[in-house]
Amino acid sequence: MSNVGVVDLLVLVLACAAGTYLWRALGVALAGRLDPDGEIFSWIGCVALAMIAGLVARMLVDPVGVLAATNLTERLGATACGLVAYFVLTRRNLLAGVVTACVAIVLLQLFR
Repeated sequence: MSNVGVVDLLVLVLACAAGTYLWRALGVALAGRLDPDGEIFSWIGCVALAMIAGLVARMLVDPVGVLAATNLTERLGATACGLVAYFVLTRRNLLAGVVTACVAIVLLQLFR
């Protein structure tokens, strides 16, 4: 058994809570002052989309894990099915696009 006392654990819990609630309080204080249509949020949105595009491109071109067992044409075909479901069939329903791409890659593997 460790020599950690109850007081030490209490201090640790209080320090962790203070650290957590400090950032939450700072967020609440700043939230009212931020313009959601401003340039900062626009830039953050662009960076987030660029990161997602980069990760998707890496998954298509140089996959790791189970996805590496598929070939490029299967990955591109499943991606195309997902994009068609997202843009054309469901008018920008992200869940439908992701599910369609997942089902397409599984079906392409089964029929290989």
